[in-house]
Amino acid sequence: MSDFLPWLHAHYIRPQLDAAPKRDYAFHFDLIRSDLPPAGRESLDKVLEFTAIQAFLLGLRTGEGLSRL
Repeated sequence: MSDFLPWLHAHYIRPQLDAAPKRDYAFHFDLIRSDLPPAGRESLDKVLEFTAIQAFLLGLRTGEGLSRL
């Protein structure tokens, strides 16, 4: 399953997150990305991938079904 999770993140979770409206958070995303060197952006992407996968798995374990916002 561990090989499947990065694929799921790349093909389902990440596109969903990218499409979500950032509203009040857009400034913060842009600020961090613009201040990081390229290696730092790679590390940030890996941390965000890990966090998104863990949040997805938590949703599966708890069976929490949220309606579309």
